Amino acid sequence: MAWILLLIAGVLEVVWAYFMKQSEGFTRLVPTGIMTVAMVASFGLLALAMRSLPLGTAYAVWTGIGAIGAFVVGVVILDEHINVGRILGVTLIVAGLVVLKLSTSADAA
Repeated sequence: MAWILLLIAGVLEVVWAYFMKQSEGFTRLVPTGIMTVAMVASFGLLALAMRSLPLGTAYAVWTGIGAIGAFVVGVVILDEHINVGRILGVTLIVAGLVVLKLSTSADAA
């Protein structure tokens, strides 16, 4: 269950990052509101996941999901530039997340 909470928290991190961009420096009310709600929910779910997952693993996976998700949203929705270096960077993040997941004991699920 902790991994599911962590996954949802990571997705919400992507949501709040996207809406932070859309808020244009907190000058637009609706995107700022959505960002705030998603941010609070993301932190809350992360905190719940940390009840049974190690701090380092939970935080790294949460930020990794956010970084990868923000990268994908930036490329797909915001038409940001993509190149070999950026793809390599995201690939390394994914590899690191897989290693963390595999190295976390089964009793922390």
